[in-house]
Amino acid sequence: VYKRQVNGKRKFTKWNVRIVKTAEDAAGKREEIRGVDEVKNQMIYRRALKLAIPMMIQNGITNMVGLIDNVMVGSIGTEAMTAVSIVGQLIFVFNLAIFGGISGPGIYAAQYYGQGNEEGFRNAVRMKMWICGICIIAGLLLFLLAGENLIGLYLHGESQVVNASLTMSYAKEYLAIMLFTFVPFGVTQIYASSLRETGESIKPMIAGIASVVIDVVFNYFLIYGKFGFPKLGVRGAAIATLMARVVEMLVVVIWTHCKKKEITFINGLYRTLLVPKAIMGEMIKKGLPIFLNEFLWAGSIAALTQCYSTRGLEIVAGLQISNAICNLLNVVFISLGSAVGILSGQTLGAGEYDKAKKNAYSLMKFAGVICVGLTILLVSISGVFPNLYDTTSQVRNYGTWFIIITALFFPVQGVLNALYFTVRSGGKTFITFLFDSVYSWVVPLPIAAVLCYYTGLPILGVYAIVQAADLIKLAVGYILIQKGVWISNIVELSLIHI
Repeated sequence: VYKRQVNGKRKFTKWNVRIVKTAEDAAGKREEIRGVDEVKNQMIYRRALKLAIPMMIQNGITNMVGLIDNVMVGSIGTEAMTAVSIVGQLIFVFNLAIFGGISGPGIYAAQYYGQGNEEGFRNAVRMKMWICGICIIAGLLLFLLAGENLIGLYLHGESQVVNASLTMSYAKEYLAIMLFTFVPFGVTQIYASSLRETGESIKPMIAGIASVVIDVVFNYFLIYGKFGFPKLGVRGAAIATLMARVVEMLVVVIWTHCKKKEITFINGLYRTLLVPKAIMGEMIKKGLPIFLNEFLWAGSIAALTQCYSTRGLEIVAGLQISNAICNLLNVVFISLGSAVGILSGQTLGAGEYDKAKKNAYSLMKFAGVICVGLTILLVSISGVFPNLYDTTSQVRNYGTWFIIITALFFPVQGVLNALYFTVRSGGKTFITFLFDSVYSWVVPLPIAAVLCYYTGLPILGVYAIVQAADLIKLAVGYILIQKGVWISNIVELSLIHI
């Protein structure tokens, strides 16, 4: 404490004592603020998990279906497993097109819900119906007319252990049946996404549980010909998946219509399918970049796999083993990202911009920490999981190392998902288009193509370098969040515009 001289004696000044007291008060205030912030962080974590956990379970169940399909089909042989992998990669592009198409209206739906605008919410759902219908028709035409050619893109790599013609035969059988899953998948996504945007994520989860039970049981019956059912192999796997999709659709649709008092947006939803032109224009303007982003991003993943396949079909089989288990666990950060987008959209719709920005930082860190745990889990089972497949030791070895490399970058992917959905929640869809799909085509894909086609670098080294390219994307995303360019209330702006 500072002292001064008064008549030759040292005395404390009242002014200095007050400064000390003020400093102590300030320190206490800082601690109090930290405590309040910690409580707020815990609250947002709980809200995020409340939304994300049912989605994790539902998506995890869906991916568990894929994993079980892979393991069961893998017992038939490497060709069957590779065929299912190739068709699955192509259908993945369609699924992401559906997801991207309904995500644009979904941004409006989340903000309309936060605003309490039910008719606006219904218009968003109607817009999803139109988009899904167009995607389904386009997808069916594409696969019917060019399915064999698309499959053939993955069968150019030489391999001494995988028969390319047999793989093509299996792939065509599988694709022919999987085309029938497009309609039930689209309808389920319309209803399930709309329910989640109201905060209801339990019932879509229950529908997912019902579908996985059907899929597992009938996979066993139809792939192996048990309990009097015919032994259909890969066709049996496709039929079981179709049955599972239909059951999932029926559960979520019937429940929604039976709960009209609680799920009020369904009342009058089908009074008309028309969407006001002004609102439709706004949704298309915001939603088209998201659709293109998801479609092109999925296309870039398919193109990456095609690059890897030039090193041999056993690479495709190894990637299939890795993707089966990694996709089962990456639903954690994908679902958490979706929850981040919904929470951010509702907060922005309510006009709480500062709160939305603070939550964004908290949720990004939260996603990263959770994904560290997933990394540890994946690495620990990387040497065990490939042994479930009836394939060669070379394919199993590739599967093990692909799992390890993917797992090491899980924390990066977790933060990137939170970044992506945060930016998208504010309607900055063109930015997310550049940030996600354009980046995928401009950076990782050319790197993979050059390394695969023009160098002798081992495929595991190529794969690791491509994964590491996302560190650049992470830095760019963090700058976008820091600058706050994503913060806006699009439903308020659209009302003013109208």
